[in-house]
Amino acid sequence: MPEGDTVFHTATVLADALSGKTLTRCDIRVPRYAEIDLTGARVDEVLSRGKHLFIRVGSASIHSHLKMEGSWRIGRRLPDHRARIIVEAGQIRATGIDLGTLEVLDRRLDTAAVAHLGPDLLGDDWNPEAAVAGLIADPQRPLAAALLDQTVMAGIGNVYCNELCFVMGRLPISPVAELTDPSRLVSRAREMLWANRLRRTRCTTGDTRPGRHLWVYGRAGLPCRRCGTAISEDRAGDRIRFWCSTCQR
Repeated sequence: MPEGDTVFHTATVLADALSGKTLTRCDIRVPRYAEIDLTGARVDEVLSRGKHLFIRVGSASIHSHLKMEGSWRIGRRLPDHRARIIVEAGQIRATGIDLGTLEVLDRRLDTAAVAHLGPDLLGDDWNPEAAVAGLIADPQRPLAAALLDQTVMAGIGNVYCNELCFVMGRLPISPVAELTDPSRLVSRAREMLWANRLRRTRCTTGDTRPGRHLWVYGRAGLPCRRCGTAISEDRAGDRIRFWCSTCQR
């Protein structure tokens, strides 16, 4: 599931492949932008902002959001029917697959697309004090809802939301007011994403052995790694919740 760490890693890979190179092909398969051709323009930089990714090419900025299933792939193989954009720089091909959002913006204005976001957990603008203030702004808000709110902290998705609730010993439905130390939660969120920003396999437990990467997410019915209680699951609503009924209150 693409979250802030996935997008950061994707931006790093794309930057390594494309930055400083001139596009020799630009094929955008979104009707609104299909006539835009950036061939001949130089890729100046690739950067992430929360779950958003920008490829800045000349005076334009290709803005994408991976949503649930999206990805960018580097390779010369033929793209499949899910490709929404293909850009090439000589022998290098980057293909955007199943992107939830894809648009071409004026580079001078692309920051407006992410102006609503809170401090980026992996960005130069990271501000823990602002993140704490946003987190506790509504004390009765469910903790999971606050964590998933990108205006509070940019980059947390459902995996990190569930893992952070476990680490803090609180149920996803617990009100924010029950946190005894909100700054500790913000610090752990930053640590988790930072540790995973360049990994291919996300790990929140500190144990990188196969099958040991996560505390609760995706482990319904399996024993809690701390106490042995079977992990609970709730699939109601638009987000799946996982928790340990013993370790989380």
